[in-house]
Amino acid sequence: MEELKKRLIFSLVFITFIITVGSAGYMLIEGWGCLDSLYMTIITIASVGYKEIHELSPNGRIFTIILIISGVGTVAYTLATIAKIILEGELQEIFGRERLEKKIRELKDHYIVCGYGRMGKIICRELKEKDIKFIIVEKKIENPEDKDIIIFEGDATKDDVLREAGIEKAKGLISVLPTDAENLFVVLSARELNPNLFIVARAGEEGSEQKLMRAGADRVVSPYHIGGLRIAHTVLKPAVVDFIEFATKSGNIDLQMEELTVQEGSKLSGLTLDECGIGRELGIIVVAIKKITGDMKFNPTFRTTIKAGDTLIALGEISKLKMLEDMATVKG
Repeated sequence: MEELKKRLIFSLVFITFIITVGSAGYMLIEGWGCLDSLYMTIITIASVGYKEIHELSPNGRIFTIILIISGVGTVAYTLATIAKIILEGELQEIFGRERLEKKIRELKDHYIVCGYGRMGKIICRELKEKDIKFIIVEKKIENPEDKDIIIFEGDATKDDVLREAGIEKAKGLISVLPTDAENLFVVLSARELNPNLFIVARAGEEGSEQKLMRAGADRVVSPYHIGGLRIAHTVLKPAVVDFIEFATKSGNIDLQMEELTVQEGSKLSGLTLDECGIGRELGIIVVAIKKITGDMKFNPTFRTTIKAGDTLIALGEISKLKMLEDMATVKG
């Protein structure tokens, strides 16, 4: 499409050049006025077949022949290029819309990311790294960096846009729009459209956290608060910050921190940390266990019993964590 646009621009510039040269030629050769010369040039390169407005001299006829040869071909080439751009643009829009709608229909248990600014791009990059299905809802995105992501252009504060993004089948929604008011609208709409949705929202101003929680958000994140803590901890506890960043960075093959939910009937259910051999055989450290009630048990001992529904916060190599995930999900 870009190549076609360049060809069109070149053709239009060349036609303008021919019209200018043709008008100037008739003025110099035949001594006609500006309007007569321009009119004669236009009807000549357009091949409309009108009679010459004045009798042409031999030199004028030779000039007209040259003008026809150079001008008619250029006009035809330009019209063909315009038609191709229009046709390809319409076809791309039609088929592109159909492909998008098909991809959205196939989505299930996905996440809807409302907003594709600086925070939205980081979130999407992390989700993609973990092979988690998601769709972006943004009013307008010019030349997205990643062509493989699913983008739905629309206003996320509107119910019909969220429905078209598959909110009824979605697992969660992340709202990181520029203003707290927009995020509040999204949370209210999303909670009403899907009561079981896990909703995370961004809060900018102080006091917005409680409003977003009351509106239906499960988690509210304040970038300024987190950023301030991060800077303070970097000064006060730089080694701790470096370790956390190293352990939670996506794509790190040496060390990774993950959360794994123990399913009913898995190999781990009913065993202690010592009996299942997580630390001894896999070299994985269980930092904490989140109970199904929501209580968090930090630094569990080797005698701690793992129960179905527990979420293990584990630290280890990615390959080992994958083995532990299989143990937590595959039934024994």
